Amino acid sequence: MVDITTANIFHQILVWPILNLLILLYKGFASLGIPGPLGWAIIGMTFIVRGIIHPLNHRQMDTMRKMQELKPHIENLQKKYKNDKQKLQQEQLKLYQQHGINPAAGCLPLLIQMPIVYGLFQTFSAILQAESNQQALDTINKLVYHPFLHIDSLNTTFFGINLTIFPNQWQEYGIWLLAIPVITCVLTWYQSKVMTAMQQPSSVNLPAGKAGATEGKSKKKEEKKPEDMAQEMQKQMMYIMPVMIG
Repeated sequence: MVDITTANIFHQILVWPILNLLILLYKGFASLGIPGPLGWAIIGMTFIVRGIIHPLNHRQMDTMRKMQELKPHIENLQKKYKNDKQKLQQEQLKLYQQHGINPAAGCLPLLIQMPIVYGLFQTFSAILQAESNQQALDTINKLVYHPFLHIDSLNTTFFGINLTIFPNQWQEYGIWLLAIPVITCVLTWYQSKVMTAMQQPSSVNLPAGKAGATEGKSKKKEEKKPEDMAQEMQKQMMYIMPVMIG
């Protein structure tokens, strides 16, 4: 079982607020008589978190799209100042500033999402992986901010499925449990792929078939630029995040 009762900074800043919001949603759904309130609370929590980080994702997409649109200009600067790296960096920085772009900022939303996802995982694990329902209740009632959020019972079923059963228990409950992480990974990967595709600019049409294009590509393997590093990290996270979430 995951212990989230320890008073460290990570628990206080992320895990405990997530837990309190989750229980608030749980009590809200339960008071309305909606079956499976914990499942709906988890879904609601997911939508809230996605809504919070949406501005960051939107900014990331906008930044990456602008960087793609500026790529031809960057390539021209690289050719013009190929023997003067300091001047090249100055001109690139000036170009980014003119268009309000910070290449390194493209990675920021991904770095922010990782602790949030881990905080959600810690919260859900502490509740769903408790040794008993009473132990989960004790943990919850110990960490809620207000007596109003205290609960006397915890309904862990959702559409007839016991949410305390995890995929690693498939040998006991059935191989169908393995479909859960697989489906989660595929859907998360697909979402990331769609978001990445949306970042591709439609207004930029680079000329094809120019002489020296192949030669130019071979000369660009000198060192990675900030925009290239941001794009490469985003591509890596498109595969890493689904595995972590799944």
